[in-house]
Amino acid sequence: MLARSLILRSAGLKPVESTVRRSRLFRPLVKRFIAGDTLSESLDACRSLLDRSLKITLDYLGENTHSEAEANAAKDTFVDMLDEVARVPEVRAFVPPPAGGPFNSEPLNISIKLTQCGLDLGNDVAERNYRQVLDAAKPSGNFVRVDMESSEYTQRTVDLVSKALREGYNTGTVLQSYLHRTDDDVELMVQLQARVRIVKGAYLEPASVAYPEKSKVDEAFVRQSKRLMSAGFYPAIATHDEKIIEELKAYAAAEKIDPSRYEFQMLYGIRRDLQEGLRKDGYNVRIYVPFGSQWYPYFTRRLAERPANALFILRSLFKG
Repeated sequence: MLARSLILRSAGLKPVESTVRRSRLFRPLVKRFIAGDTLSESLDACRSLLDRSLKITLDYLGENTHSEAEANAAKDTFVDMLDEVARVPEVRAFVPPPAGGPFNSEPLNISIKLTQCGLDLGNDVAERNYRQVLDAAKPSGNFVRVDMESSEYTQRTVDLVSKALREGYNTGTVLQSYLHRTDDDVELMVQLQARVRIVKGAYLEPASVAYPEKSKVDEAFVRQSKRLMSAGFYPAIATHDEKIIEELKAYAAAEKIDPSRYEFQMLYGIRRDLQEGLRKDGYNVRIYVPFGSQWYPYFTRRLAERPANALFILRSLFKG
């Protein structure tokens, strides 16, 4: 956890950001984690994943818009994404499951951030844009996931998503296991039968709100994943940790939880071997595919999760 904190703190320094953006050494890693700058480039990457029977969540990178014009532009991009996704053959052929019938998840959906929708400008701005995105998803019956951001936004995100769920929108959110509050949030989402992506958490948070110890985070993640698998509605288990994946697979088998009732989620460019192995074994696997020019915050969080990548780059910089 110390290396992760060091990387996140260093990444927030402007000279570091400038160096990363300019350095050719980082380009192969950026290309590995980011599917391109444009929607068209990201859809090309999606094509190869769909051909391998992997599901996709498409994510337009960016956060913390500072004006209504910026927030509206982000919303317009989300609507454009939904329009383009609806033209993908696999999505056109997808038939949403009937109420009460066996669940079948869409092949390609999108995720958004409420700070992109204007949350820093007020709940009313973010909610208006969020609803317009949800309304745009209705014709194709597609699903819109709201990503969870740092802890200062957690309650407002839970509130806005809960309100939309109670009104019947096809939406869900992300919960972060490292936050002390997450067990309670899991129970709320179970009550709402919301589709939850459960993650460990990638922001730099104080010990007052988040577990500082990796072991505690892992314990919480496994506990919350099991609860969602047992009582939730089609949870997304987002991890690349093979030990945890094996524990959850064994739990599902012991509890007779069919693999169709949940999915594993992994990040674009990370552990492709594990993605393919799980899919071949009959599990639903969805890949989180990010695109856009505002890739730096996302990229640094991925480096913090894999400090060996950052250390390799730093050694290379000092050598040359």
